[in-house]
Amino acid sequence: LKEENASLRSKINKLQIFSETQADKMRKLERKLEENKIKEEKEAQDLEAMVQHVEQNLQLMTKRAVKAENSATKLKQENALLQVQLKNYKTENEALRSGQSASLAAVKQNADVALQNLLTVITNSRSSIKQLVSGAESLQLVADLLKSIDSISEM
Repeated sequence: LKEENASLRSKINKLQIFSETQADKMRKLERKLEENKIKEEKEAQDLEAMVQHVEQNLQLMTKRAVKAENSATKLKQENALLQVQLKNYKTENEALRSGQSASLAAVKQNADVALQNLLTVITNSRSSIKQLVSGAESLQLVADLLKSIDSISEM
């Protein structure tokens, strides 16, 4: 009985030691579990913050995209208006060029008429100048005759 009692006490001691070892392991595992929970909560909070940050960035990007689309639409409208204006200016420019060439033709025609008139005046003035010179020579002859007659009558 003593031997059995000693054997049982020895087993109880071994079981108590094993139980304490298991209890230490259990406490360590519980601490580790608690640390892991805290770590997971922190990671979850970090992920939540990251998700919020991404959502904010998406909202900003959406606003920028809408603004860019509006700007692109406005620029397209402005471009179309400028294209119409360019077409109008080209048409006006062509009209001015054709008017200018018509004006140049009219100027050329007027210059030709003026040239013809000048040539006629030159021709007429030459004959008039010849008549004047001839008349002046005749007058000189008459003056010489009169001088001669005057000289003769004095003599």
